[in-house]
Amino acid sequence: MLEVVCFGDSITARKEGYPSPILTSKLTSKMPGFNFINAGISGNTTEQAMLRFNKDVLSKRPDLVTVLFGANDSATHKFVDLETFKRNISLIAKQIGPEKTILISPAPVDETLQPNRTNERMEQYAQAVREVAEETGSYFIDFFHIFYSLPNYKELLVGELNDGLHFGEAGYELLSDLIAQKVGELKVEDGFFKKLVNRLIRG
Repeated sequence: MLEVVCFGDSITARKEGYPSPILTSKLTSKMPGFNFINAGISGNTTEQAMLRFNKDVLSKRPDLVTVLFGANDSATHKFVDLETFKRNISLIAKQIGPEKTILISPAPVDETLQPNRTNERMEQYAQAVREVAEETGSYFIDFFHIFYSLPNYKELLVGELNDGLHFGEAGYELLSDLIAQKVGELKVEDGFFKKLVNRLIRG
């Protein structure tokens, strides 16, 4: 059983009517053989996440970690400047190990419902995540642009809160599909999963 920690804010933590967080519930059903640990905390910026990083991520000794932040860092009422955000994401990736890190850019928002967030700024934070992935050699899912390019993206952003930020089941279906696809790509890359399998065989 391979251990995967999903590290993030409320986008990672939300249940949306499920008995446990919807993201890790969907991933568990789509990816047998993996144990998903939800390490999402609502309201977290990367500054707050760094304070719990050792306890909630490194101490789990995960085989893979998904990292999804930016929705709060980019918000005017919780603002973490772009350079600090980028530095935090880079530190997280380097401490996990880029070969075990999947960085995910934040989702777009419905600006008519979100007075503290804009897609222009969210895209800047998404670009910062891309740059960290390139600079560190981490894996990357361009969730922002994939989501934003959909003609019905605002419909996918309708969740229980209907606040233009916390999306519903359709958005999580997209996100979990993208993560499952990315992990499937990792399986065929030389070295990474071979090392994991050898480790498991050795016990």
